Amino acid sequence: MHILNVSSLNEQIKVLMEESFSRVLVEGELSRITHHSSGHIYFTLKDENSTIKAVIFKANAAKLKFQLQEGLKVVLDGAVTLYKPRGEYQINCFTISPSGHGALALAYEQLKGRLASKGYFEASRKKSLPKFPKKIALITSATGAALQDMLRVAQHRYRLLEIDIYDVLVQGESAAPSIVKALVLADIKGYDIIVMGRGGGSIEDLWAFNEEIVADAIFKAQTPIVSAVGHEIDWVISDFVADLRAPTPSAAMQMILPDSNELFQYLDSLSIQFEQIMFQRFFSFKQELSHLVNLYSQHSIEKKLTQTKEVILNLKDAYNQSVFFKIQNFYKDIELVKNRFPDVIENRLNIAQNQVMLLQKMIESNNPKLKSKKGFAQISKDSKVIDIASLGIDELFNLMSDEIVITAKVLKKINITRSL
Repeated sequence: MHILNVSSLNEQIKVLMEESFSRVLVEGELSRITHHSSGHIYFTLKDENSTIKAVIFKANAAKLKFQLQEGLKVVLDGAVTLYKPRGEYQINCFTISPSGHGALALAYEQLKGRLASKGYFEASRKKSLPKFPKKIALITSATGAALQDMLRVAQHRYRLLEIDIYDVLVQGESAAPSIVKALVLADIKGYDIIVMGRGGGSIEDLWAFNEEIVADAIFKAQTPIVSAVGHEIDWVISDFVADLRAPTPSAAMQMILPDSNELFQYLDSLSIQFEQIMFQRFFSFKQELSHLVNLYSQHSIEKKLTQTKEVILNLKDAYNQSVFFKIQNFYKDIELVKNRFPDVIENRLNIAQNQVMLLQKMIESNNPKLKSKKGFAQISKDSKVIDIASLGIDELFNLMSDEIVITAKVLKKINITRSL
């Protein structure tokens, strides 16, 4: 029996294995996924009872539309090979498909979930579109029917618009880079809106708008982006990231452009409304001005001078009347006094004469010279006539008659009324 070394045995096993399992389809769950820096992906495929190692090399890995995830159930299409240095066999994968549904559908859901978690779909970051755009960019195929539909709608609705067309590939492996290049270029040109889109097709035809590089370019753009891809039932990743999603390319133009006919009608209504408002304003201003004129006339300096002059005249008239009445009353009083004066004077003179006569009689009756001189003398002290009752014991006093003055002293004082 021929003795083999390890390398020879592994080589024979490798040839036998690769001839016997040159093409296999194997279903299982992905595990221990390793992305090597070379671009190769190493992983393990397992079921409930067994595992087998597998590898998909860089060239085939680049064609994958979805990401390999731990626990994902897939179907491997490849060949069984032996890695001689370690004597381990593995599956060399040509393609990998998700088990139960298509790779594109899975890739779509994976990317959608990943971008949603990064905030690409948040309504708060979406930019508002101007109501009256002046200049827009259309990123689409220059030979596609979608472009003609968009131009036709724009010509019908809003002829004041300036449109620049960026011709790009809209399907195939080179479509996504072509779209990104045009989007980056248009974003720096200062357009009011950028519309990117194409007509309907299969999921494969529309796949360029599901690429992550397209989503990144839309997310980073400073210009408002409108995604108008396919038909109304078609939803692509760019629809979620863009600032506005339109169901069709022609619908996009209807959504972002004002209708000229509606604008004309609106301008007519504004003109009528403006005339009504201006008429009402002028009428109100006229009334207010008239009111102010009335207020001014009532409170003007001329009005106040006139009122003050009237007040002065009234005061002057009242003063003149008052003086006139006082003068009249004065003259009446003078006339009355004049009429009564002789009688009053005569009466006063009579009274005065009577008083004088009475006083004269009293004087004459009290004149010592006219009285009986026998037994009467005038009592005085210190050259003043006093009452005898005011004298006290031992007090000196004078007794005076017409002819003689005697100095006397009170020796005894008797109250005649009490003694009686």
